[in-house]
Amino acid sequence: MTQDAVAADPVALVRRAVANELKPGNGAHPYRYKLHKVDNNRVTTKEIIETKDGDVARLIEYDGHPLGPVANQDELDRLNNLLQHPEVQEHRHKREQADSNRANEMIRLLPDAFLYHFESMEQGPSGQAVRLSLKPNPAFHPPDREAEVYAGMAGELWIDQQQERMVKLDVHLIDYVNFGWGILGKLYKGGSILVEQKDVGNDHWEQYHFKLNLHGKALMLKSLEFDTTEDETDFAPVSAGWGYQDAVKLLLTLKPPVAEPSQLSQR
Repeated sequence: MTQDAVAADPVALVRRAVANELKPGNGAHPYRYKLHKVDNNRVTTKEIIETKDGDVARLIEYDGHPLGPVANQDELDRLNNLLQHPEVQEHRHKREQADSNRANEMIRLLPDAFLYHFESMEQGPSGQAVRLSLKPNPAFHPPDREAEVYAGMAGELWIDQQQERMVKLDVHLIDYVNFGWGILGKLYKGGSILVEQKDVGNDHWEQYHFKLNLHGKALMLKSLEFDTTEDETDFAPVSAGWGYQDAVKLLLTLKPPVAEPSQLSQR
């Protein structure tokens, strides 16, 4: 699609990108990776393995340091217990699927929820990308409480020119909005959401950076604080036929550095 064509009808590109994001089979090639997460000043690093039964994780660092012997053994015990109780993983997988379904529904609404304008061509993580600005579409009627948040968002959407996949969604709240992602409440203006993904090999796309900074108030006047940064690295494919038990067994074989008791006492 030429720049002139994008400028004339940017929403057509957004619709194709959304279709590519939601195409069945996008998750057919599971990967393993490291997840570094900062969540309300709590810093963790985990080894994550995707499987057909959902993700499985092993904590390997806390606050930038290797786990101590006791914490490391707790992780091993937790994983061994998970092997013996598939119902725990099944419950977690159902929760993951519910979250994924909600996220996919929000993605599906993107072409209609905003008005788009072509801004420029930029260098993205996987090649040239189309940079579009976006603002709320006054003709959009949110189908549910969750989608009402789009009425107060503005920002940018980047789309990879060659593969027509979303590279970056960078939005901020320009107004107070209702919030309904499992919690009913209201979000204050000024918050921001940043999601970035890239081709990690063989036309397989994964999120590699996520930053959420939102503040608001839930029902019963309870404050809402979302301050999270996630970075994913060291992507490597695993077998598409793996169940969660295969992932657990691999995670149990990892030999991450373990802090000595003397190192723990010095912190």
